[in-house]
Amino acid sequence: MIHILDKTPSIADQYLYELRHKDIQKDKARFRYNLKRIGIVLAVEISGQLKYREVQIDTPLGIKDARRLDEAPVLISILRAGQPLMEGFQEVFVDSECGFIGAFRVEEGHARPAVAMRYQAIPDLRNRTVIVVDPMLATGNSMVSTLNELAGLGASGLHLACVVAAPEGIDYVKENCSMPFTLWVGSVDERLNEKAYIVPGLGDAGDLSYGIKL
Repeated sequence: MIHILDKTPSIADQYLYELRHKDIQKDKARFRYNLKRIGIVLAVEISGQLKYREVQIDTPLGIKDARRLDEAPVLISILRAGQPLMEGFQEVFVDSECGFIGAFRVEEGHARPAVAMRYQAIPDLRNRTVIVVDPMLATGNSMVSTLNELAGLGASGLHLACVVAAPEGIDYVKENCSMPFTLWVGSVDERLNEKAYIVPGLGDAGDLSYGIKL
């Protein structure tokens, strides 16, 4: 199942516009803030698929039937670009435990660059709903490598949250992920170029957030 935000007009369109605009994105603080804001939108969208329980509230003036989130999902960020987007999810799911996986390309310029996994800190996922957060789903290598790390840890539900995705990356994750998942994405773009960057995309989300890495 794939949910695409820009299929329906919403404030997420404004955030995507600013993230893509080559002049606006020169402001790193604004770029990070827009990732956070679209993270909030994605989190609210995903919240509609989570489990809730019926409760009663004692208000100052009476009793009201209501619903509470049954259990906060576990949030997993793919470093480093995932951090600003993750902050938006943390604004919505304030009680969530969080995990972190360091995944990055080690062969730039290749059609399917290799991915290095050099750091992970994962909480207990048994019988928990997990949301994996990464702004760009390009080749799908980083996402599949992350999901392989999570496989067998007992999660009961899996959601993938991205800002921009390429069709090739979506297909690669579908073909190589052994766990059922739901993908939530701001926009599905045209394709990957010869260097495996999303076209038209928005550039390197990590570099635009934090500066060019060596």
